[in-house]
Amino acid sequence: MALEKSLKTPLTAFTGFIRKEFLPVLTDLRLAIILLLAIALFSIAGTVIEQGQSIAFYQENYPESPALFGFLTWKVIIILGLDHVYRTWWFLALLIFFGTSLIACTFTRQLPALKAARRWKFYDKPQRFQKLALSAEFDVQADNLTSIENLTQILQQRRYKVFQEDTNKLYARKGIIGRIGPIIVHIGIVVILLGSILGAMTGFTAQEMVPSGETFQIKNIIDAGPWATPQVTKDWAVKVNRFWIDYTSSGDIDQFYSDMSVLDQEGKEIDKDTIYVNHPLRHKGVTLYQTDWGIAAVKVRVNKSPIFKLPMAQLDTKGKGRLWGTWIPTKPDLSEGVSLLAKDLQGTVIIYDAQGKLVNTVREGMSAEVNGVTLKILQVVGSTGLQIKADPGIPVVYTGFAILMIAVVMSYFSHSQVWVLQEEGNLYIGGKTNRAQVAFEGEMIEIFEQINSQSTGEATKSLVSSL
Repeated sequence: MALEKSLKTPLTAFTGFIRKEFLPVLTDLRLAIILLLAIALFSIAGTVIEQGQSIAFYQENYPESPALFGFLTWKVIIILGLDHVYRTWWFLALLIFFGTSLIACTFTRQLPALKAARRWKFYDKPQRFQKLALSAEFDVQADNLTSIENLTQILQQRRYKVFQEDTNKLYARKGIIGRIGPIIVHIGIVVILLGSILGAMTGFTAQEMVPSGETFQIKNIIDAGPWATPQVTKDWAVKVNRFWIDYTSSGDIDQFYSDMSVLDQEGKEIDKDTIYVNHPLRHKGVTLYQTDWGIAAVKVRVNKSPIFKLPMAQLDTKGKGRLWGTWIPTKPDLSEGVSLLAKDLQGTVIIYDAQGKLVNTVREGMSAEVNGVTLKILQVVGSTGLQIKADPGIPVVYTGFAILMIAVVMSYFSHSQVWVLQEEGNLYIGGKTNRAQVAFEGEMIEIFEQINSQSTGEATKSLVSSL
């Protein structure tokens, strides 16, 4: 017994600490607001600061001198994890802490409030009606039937659920769904937080630059959660059937497209779509977005040679536009050659000799004489830039938002309560509501008028309104 008592004492003390000290802090509205603001602040940071880039990218765009805002440098970004905000331990800890606060508030405040709202409450003393927002007292004669029975019908016609005790006490309520709304709001937010955590832990992001006509599997993973499963893409591949760009009359890019097919392990097409900006391809929870473009290669023929497909590399133009180039030999010993440059996919290729002198400008299908040979440009091959994302938490987040929207609508229902007491020839009636006070006041006045119109007794006390 002594040992059992000694074991219970620390447990009782710990339980008391949790109940009396920790729970009040955890369920404090001010703490919830602080956590929500912190989550919003870091979410904004994760939106403004590019996520999942290389260290070289941050060194170039966030140098130490001058530091952005006087403190934001690439070192700060890397150390704090601002390059992958949504997967840092502290951001996930904020989500978990905020969710725990909501759950604790639900069980310690919202559910008890709902339970209390569902109880039948009868007033047995006239003095209690004086504390209500709206109340009135009527003188009811002994032979008058306008009393509890008639009030029951009046309230039921107004969609109140009526409870009666003995023959002189009545309690009615409606809009109990309004009390459930805040609980569902908490559930919706918790579901959204769970979806966010699930996405951060199991999602991944990849980038691919694929030439038109090529088939690829997702391999270039640039960011992934610790529980990510990119191997789900191993049993299928994607073929870029064709990539093209629509240009405006002024030569600017209007839109770029990728016609793509999803192939199984046997090379059979199982899905197909033409993607463009804001219209991705989705397959098995993986989404492929059109985000960039480039020039992958140029197909040429020298005299009557076979067709050569020469890769083109993007050149450094110091921020003065985009330009791709390659070099092609015009002699078998590679002693001479020309450079080919292209800036878009409209089919124009510029030819320069070894001294950097402009030789000719040709379009696809045209030929040019250079260094004693005939050089024919057959095709400028474009490449599509794809951003590939998998986020298993998205359906959970959408479900949470759906729950949240339903809960918000539910919260707009007013929880209205009416009490009636008949005692010593007097009829006392009063009520209160948690919102829409003006509408409830009008409803109560109409009820009082109905009582006056049906009763032969004369109201002896005026309506008391203290909204």
